[in-house]
Amino acid sequence: MNCFEKLSLREPAISVQQHIPLDKYTTLRVGGPADYFAEPSSEEELSVLLNAAKEAGVPVLLMGNGSNLLVRDGGFRGLVIRLGKAFSRIEPWERGLKAQAGALLSALACEAASESLTGLEFAQGIPGTVGGGVYMNAGAYGGELGKCIESVTVLDHGTVLEIPGSDMHFGYRHSRAMEEKWIVVGARFRLEKGDKEQIDAAMRDFAARRKEKQPLNYPSAGSFFKRPEGHFAGALIEKAGLKGKQVGGARVSEKHAGFLINAGGAAASDFLALMKLVQDTVRKESGVLLEPEVRIVGDDP
Repeated sequence: MNCFEKLSLREPAISVQQHIPLDKYTTLRVGGPADYFAEPSSEEELSVLLNAAKEAGVPVLLMGNGSNLLVRDGGFRGLVIRLGKAFSRIEPWERGLKAQAGALLSALACEAASESLTGLEFAQGIPGTVGGGVYMNAGAYGGELGKCIESVTVLDHGTVLEIPGSDMHFGYRHSRAMEEKWIVVGARFRLEKGDKEQIDAAMRDFAARRKEKQPLNYPSAGSFFKRPEGHFAGALIEKAGLKGKQVGGARVSEKHAGFLINAGGAAASDFLALMKLVQDTVRKESGVLLEPEVRIVGDDP
Protein backbone atom coordinates (compact mmCIF):
# COMPACT_ATOMS: atom_id res chain seq x y z
CA MET A 1 0.00 0.00 0.00
CA ASN A 2 1.50 3.35 -1.06
CA CYS A 3 1.31 6.60 0.89
CA PHE A 4 -1.75 7.81 -1.05
CA GLU A 5 -3.74 4.57 -0.80
CA LYS A 6 -3.60 4.97 2.98
CA LEU A 7 -5.55 8.22 2.65
CA SER A 8 -8.61 6.26 1.51
CA LEU A 9 -8.70 4.62 4.94
CA ARG A 10 -8.78 7.81 6.98
CA GLU A 11 -11.96 9.58 8.15
CA PRO A 12 -13.08 11.35 6.09
CA ALA A 13 -11.43 9.43 3.25
CA ILE A 14 -9.48 11.24 0.54
CA SER A 15 -9.65 9.69 -2.92
CA VAL A 16 -6.38 9.57 -4.87
CA GLN A 17 -6.64 8.09 -8.36
CA GLN A 18 -3.77 6.62 -10.38
CA HIS A 19 -2.73 6.99 -14.03
CA ILE A 20 -5.28 9.69 -14.89
CA PRO A 21 -4.87 11.28 -18.37
CA LEU A 22 -4.55 15.04 -18.06
CA ASP A 23 -5.68 16.01 -21.55
CA LYS A 24 -9.29 16.45 -20.43
CA TYR A 25 -8.15 18.76 -17.61
CA THR A 26 -6.25 21.25 -19.81
CA THR A 27 -7.79 23.73 -22.22
CA LEU A 28 -5.25 22.68 -24.89
CA ARG A 29 -6.68 19.14 -24.62
CA VAL A 30 -3.23 17.54 -24.53
CA GLY A 31 -1.20 15.90 -21.79
CA GLY A 32 -0.14 12.45 -20.65
CA PRO A 33 -1.20 10.72 -17.42
CA ALA A 34 -0.50 11.75 -13.85
CA ASP A 35 0.87 9.03 -11.59
CA TYR A 36 -1.56 10.24 -8.92
CA PHE A 37 -4.50 12.64 -9.11
CA ALA A 38 -6.68 14.16 -6.39
CA GLU A 39 -9.33 16.86 -6.02
CA PRO A 40 -9.45 17.96 -2.36
CA SER A 41 -12.70 19.31 -0.95
CA SER A 42 -11.17 21.50 1.78
CA GLU A 43 -7.97 23.24 2.88
CA GLU A 44 -7.53 20.45 5.43
CA GLU A 45 -7.58 17.79 2.70
CA LEU A 46 -5.20 19.89 0.61
CA SER A 47 -2.76 20.04 3.54
CA VAL A 48 -3.05 16.27 4.12
CA LEU A 49 -2.26 15.59 0.47
CA LEU A 50 0.71 17.96 0.47
CA ASN A 51 2.11 16.41 3.66
CA ALA A 52 1.72 12.89 2.28
CA ALA A 53 3.53 13.86 -0.92
CA LYS A 54 6.30 15.57 1.03
CA GLU A 55 6.85 12.56 3.28
CA ALA A 56 7.00 10.27 0.25
CA GLY A 57 9.26 12.61 -1.72
CA VAL A 58 6.67 12.84 -4.51
CA PRO A 59 6.59 15.97 -6.73
CA VAL A 60 3.33 17.96 -6.70
CA LEU A 61 1.61 19.91 -9.46
CA LEU A 62 -1.25 22.25 -8.53
CA MET A 63 -3.75 23.05 -11.26
CA GLY A 64 -7.09 24.76 -11.66
CA ASN A 65 -8.82 24.99 -15.02
CA GLY A 66 -5.64 24.01 -16.86
CA SER A 67 -5.89 27.10 -19.06
CA ASN A 68 -2.26 28.17 -18.94
CA LEU A 69 -0.70 24.73 -18.85
CA LEU A 70 1.04 22.44 -21.34
CA VAL A 71 1.59 18.93 -19.98
CA ARG A 72 4.07 16.86 -21.97
CA ASP A 73 2.92 13.59 -23.54
CA GLY A 74 4.70 11.45 -20.94
CA GLY A 75 2.55 12.95 -18.22
CA PHE A 76 3.52 13.98 -14.71
CA ARG A 77 5.58 11.71 -12.45
CA GLY A 78 4.00 12.72 -9.19
CA LEU A 79 0.77 13.97 -7.62
CA VAL A 80 -1.50 16.36 -9.49
CA ILE A 81 -3.83 18.26 -7.18
CA ARG A 82 -6.72 19.93 -8.97
CA LEU A 83 -8.56 22.70 -7.16
CA GLY A 84 -12.00 22.53 -8.75
CA LYS A 85 -15.65 23.02 -7.83
CA ALA A 86 -15.13 22.16 -4.16
CA PHE A 87 -12.69 25.10 -3.99
CA SER A 88 -14.84 27.58 -5.93
CA ARG A 89 -16.77 29.53 -3.29
CA ILE A 90 -17.27 33.26 -3.93
CA GLU A 91 -18.55 35.46 -1.10
CA PRO A 92 -18.97 39.17 -0.38
CA TRP A 93 -16.86 41.01 2.16
CA GLU A 94 -17.08 44.63 3.25
CA ARG A 95 -14.83 46.01 0.48
CA GLY A 96 -15.64 43.68 -2.39
CA LEU A 97 -15.51 39.92 -2.94
CA LYS A 98 -13.46 37.02 -1.65
CA ALA A 99 -12.98 33.83 -3.62
CA GLN A 100 -11.35 30.43 -3.29
CA ALA A 101 -8.61 29.36 -5.67
CA GLY A 102 -10.83 27.05 -7.73
CA ALA A 103 -13.38 29.73 -8.61
CA LEU A 104 -13.43 30.60 -12.30
CA LEU A 105 -12.39 34.18 -13.06
CA SER A 106 -15.41 34.46 -15.38
CA ALA A 107 -17.69 33.51 -12.47
CA LEU A 108 -15.95 36.03 -10.22
CA ALA A 109 -16.43 38.81 -12.80
CA CYS A 110 -20.10 37.90 -13.21
CA GLU A 111 -20.64 37.89 -9.45
CA ALA A 112 -19.03 41.33 -9.21
CA ALA A 113 -21.31 42.62 -11.96
CA SER A 114 -24.40 41.21 -10.24
CA GLU A 115 -23.42 43.17 -7.11
CA SER A 116 -22.71 46.35 -9.17
CA LEU A 117 -19.03 46.15 -8.27
CA THR A 118 -16.54 47.49 -10.80
CA GLY A 119 -12.90 46.51 -11.35
CA LEU A 120 -13.11 42.97 -12.72
CA GLU A 121 -14.88 43.52 -16.03
CA PHE A 122 -11.74 42.60 -17.97
CA ALA A 123 -11.68 39.14 -16.36
CA GLN A 124 -15.02 37.92 -17.69
CA GLY A 125 -13.42 36.08 -20.63
CA ILE A 126 -10.23 34.79 -19.00
CA PRO A 127 -10.59 30.98 -18.89
CA GLY A 128 -8.54 30.43 -15.74
CA THR A 129 -9.23 30.24 -12.03
CA VAL A 130 -8.53 32.62 -9.17
CA GLY A 131 -5.58 30.55 -7.95
CA GLY A 132 -3.79 30.45 -11.27
CA GLY A 133 -4.81 33.99 -12.09
CA VAL A 134 -3.35 35.38 -8.87
CA TYR A 135 -0.23 33.22 -9.19
CA MET A 136 0.61 34.68 -12.62
CA ASN A 137 -1.18 38.04 -12.22
CA ALA A 138 -3.52 37.34 -15.13
CA GLY A 139 -4.86 40.24 -17.10
CA ALA A 140 -6.47 41.44 -20.31
CA TYR A 141 -7.43 44.68 -22.03
CA GLY A 142 -5.30 46.80 -19.71
CA GLY A 143 -6.58 45.21 -16.50
CA GLU A 144 -4.66 42.95 -14.11
CA LEU A 145 -5.82 41.05 -11.04
CA GLY A 146 -3.00 42.49 -8.95
CA LYS A 147 -4.47 45.97 -9.26
CA CYS A 148 -7.58 45.04 -7.27
CA ILE A 149 -6.28 42.45 -4.79
CA GLU A 150 -6.50 43.37 -1.12
CA SER A 151 -4.89 40.17 0.17
CA VAL A 152 -3.99 36.65 -0.85
CA THR A 153 -4.30 33.49 1.27
CA VAL A 154 -1.45 31.08 0.64
CA LEU A 155 -0.02 27.85 1.98
CA ASP A 156 3.67 28.06 2.77
CA HIS A 157 4.96 24.57 3.63
CA GLY A 158 1.71 23.78 5.41
CA THR A 159 1.34 27.16 7.13
CA VAL A 160 -1.57 29.39 6.13
CA LEU A 161 -0.51 32.99 5.52
CA GLU A 162 -2.53 36.09 4.66
CA ILE A 163 -0.35 38.28 2.42
CA PRO A 164 -1.36 41.89 1.69
CA GLY A 165 -1.70 42.60 -2.01
CA SER A 166 0.93 45.32 -1.66
CA ASP A 167 3.44 42.65 -0.60
CA MET A 168 2.71 40.26 -3.47
CA HIS A 169 5.27 41.81 -5.88
CA PHE A 170 2.75 41.83 -8.71
CA GLY A 171 4.26 42.49 -12.13
CA TYR A 172 3.61 41.47 -15.70
CA ARG A 173 2.56 37.80 -15.46
CA HIS A 174 4.38 37.56 -12.15
CA SER A 175 3.72 37.48 -8.42
CA ARG A 176 5.55 36.74 -5.21
CA ALA A 177 3.79 33.35 -5.11
CA MET A 178 6.10 32.31 -7.94
CA GLU A 179 9.17 33.49 -6.06
CA GLU A 180 8.26 31.80 -2.78
CA LYS A 181 6.60 28.72 -4.35
CA TRP A 182 3.47 29.47 -2.37
CA ILE A 183 0.17 27.72 -3.06
CA VAL A 184 -2.63 30.23 -3.56
CA VAL A 185 -5.83 29.06 -1.86
CA GLY A 186 -7.88 32.25 -2.05
CA ALA A 187 -7.93 36.03 -2.38
CA ARG A 188 -9.85 39.15 -1.38
CA PHE A 189 -10.65 41.60 -4.17
CA ARG A 190 -11.04 45.29 -3.38
CA LEU A 191 -13.79 46.63 -5.64
CA GLU A 192 -15.77 49.83 -5.95
CA LYS A 193 -19.51 50.34 -6.31
CA GLY A 194 -20.37 51.24 -9.89
CA ASP A 195 -23.23 51.62 -12.32
CA LYS A 196 -24.54 48.18 -13.23
CA GLU A 197 -25.51 49.18 -16.77
CA GLN A 198 -22.02 50.52 -17.43
CA ILE A 199 -20.42 47.40 -15.93
CA ASP A 200 -22.61 45.11 -18.04
CA ALA A 201 -21.89 47.18 -21.16
CA ALA A 202 -18.13 46.95 -20.56
CA MET A 203 -18.36 43.18 -20.15
CA ARG A 204 -20.40 42.83 -23.35
CA ASP A 205 -17.81 44.93 -25.17
CA PHE A 206 -14.91 42.77 -23.94
CA ALA A 207 -16.84 39.61 -24.87
CA ALA A 208 -17.53 40.92 -28.38
CA ARG A 209 -13.88 41.88 -28.88
CA ARG A 210 -12.76 38.43 -27.79
CA LYS A 211 -15.23 36.72 -30.10
CA GLU A 212 -14.11 38.89 -33.02
CA LYS A 213 -10.35 38.53 -32.51
CA GLN A 214 -9.72 35.24 -30.70
CA PRO A 215 -10.13 31.61 -31.90
CA LEU A 216 -12.66 30.68 -29.23
CA ASN A 217 -13.95 27.69 -31.23
CA TYR A 218 -10.65 25.79 -30.87
CA PRO A 219 -8.87 24.44 -27.78
CA SER A 220 -6.05 26.78 -26.79
CA ALA A 221 -4.14 28.04 -23.78
CA GLY A 222 -4.98 31.66 -24.47
CA SER A 223 -2.01 33.84 -25.41
CA PHE A 224 0.81 31.33 -25.81
CA PHE A 225 3.70 33.82 -25.53
CA LYS A 226 4.46 36.68 -23.17
CA ARG A 227 4.33 40.19 -24.57
CA PRO A 228 7.93 41.23 -25.38
CA GLU A 229 8.89 44.67 -24.19
CA GLY A 230 8.03 47.19 -26.90
CA HIS A 231 6.27 44.62 -29.08
CA PHE A 232 3.21 42.39 -29.36
CA ALA A 233 3.84 38.67 -29.78
CA GLY A 234 0.95 38.18 -32.20
CA ALA A 235 2.12 41.00 -34.47
CA LEU A 236 5.68 39.62 -34.59
CA ILE A 237 4.41 36.13 -35.42
CA GLU A 238 2.12 37.46 -38.15
CA LYS A 239 4.93 39.61 -39.58
CA ALA A 240 7.08 36.48 -39.79
CA GLY A 241 4.44 34.88 -42.04
CA LEU A 242 3.47 32.18 -39.56
CA LYS A 243 -0.31 32.55 -39.45
CA GLY A 244 -1.79 29.14 -40.21
CA LYS A 245 1.55 27.36 -39.79
CA GLN A 246 0.91 23.85 -38.51
CA VAL A 247 2.91 21.05 -36.92
CA GLY A 248 0.87 17.89 -36.50
CA GLY A 249 -2.39 18.98 -34.92
CA ALA A 250 -1.00 22.24 -33.49
CA ARG A 251 -1.53 25.39 -35.52
CA VAL A 252 -0.83 29.11 -35.32
CA SER A 253 -4.31 30.62 -35.37
CA GLU A 254 -5.26 32.44 -38.55
CA LYS A 255 -7.51 34.66 -36.43
CA HIS A 256 -4.90 35.72 -33.83
CA ALA A 257 -1.28 34.71 -34.34
CA GLY A 258 -0.58 34.92 -30.61
CA PHE A 259 -2.73 31.82 -30.09
CA LEU A 260 -1.53 28.29 -30.79
CA ILE A 261 -4.60 26.11 -31.23
CA ASN A 262 -5.39 22.40 -31.23
CA ALA A 263 -6.72 22.00 -34.75
CA GLY A 264 -7.55 18.35 -34.06
CA GLY A 265 -5.68 15.42 -32.59
CA ALA A 266 -2.68 17.44 -31.45
CA ALA A 267 -0.08 16.04 -29.08
CA ALA A 268 1.96 18.07 -26.63
CA SER A 269 5.02 17.36 -28.79
CA ASP A 270 3.27 19.14 -31.70
CA PHE A 271 2.87 22.29 -29.60
CA LEU A 272 6.47 22.14 -28.40
CA ALA A 273 7.75 21.76 -31.96
CA LEU A 274 5.51 24.59 -33.21
CA MET A 275 6.59 26.79 -30.30
CA LYS A 276 10.26 26.31 -31.23
CA LEU A 277 9.54 26.97 -34.89
CA VAL A 278 7.75 30.21 -34.00
CA GLN A 279 10.53 31.28 -31.61
CA ASP A 280 13.31 30.55 -34.12
CA THR A 281 11.53 32.24 -37.02
CA VAL A 282 10.56 35.36 -35.09
CA ARG A 283 14.08 35.68 -33.66
CA LYS A 284 15.55 35.41 -37.17
CA GLU A 285 13.08 37.91 -38.64
CA SER A 286 12.81 40.44 -35.79
CA GLY A 287 15.65 39.69 -33.36
CA VAL A 288 13.13 39.15 -30.55
CA LEU A 289 13.06 35.99 -28.45
CA LEU A 290 9.51 35.07 -27.54
CA GLU A 291 9.08 33.51 -24.10
CA PRO A 292 6.17 31.13 -23.50
CA GLU A 293 3.45 32.42 -21.21
CA VAL A 294 2.10 28.90 -20.75
CA ARG A 295 3.63 26.77 -18.05
CA ILE A 296 5.28 23.65 -19.49
CA VAL A 297 5.46 20.65 -17.15
CA GLY A 298 5.85 16.90 -17.18
CA ASP A 299 8.00 14.40 -19.03
CA ASP A 300 8.41 13.20 -22.59
CA PRO A 301 7.28 9.63 -23.31
